[in-house]
Amino acid sequence: MTDIHKHCPVCGTPIPLEESTCSQKCQDVISEQQSKIKRSRLTLFVVMIIFIIVFGLTMFF
Repeated sequence: MTDIHKHCPVCGTPIPLEESTCSQKCQDVISEQQSKIKRSRLTLFVVMIIFIIVFGLTMFF
């Protein structure tokens, strides 16, 4: 019978089911990726709001 496990999303190392990553280094990589995604989404949101405001102003004037 095989051991039930999952793999680290960063490096692919087998880890126990209750763990999310195999090491603090891999956890840091995931945290950095999540912060980059959050920053990108915020930037996109701000650009879209600016575009809507500029478009709205050009429609009124």
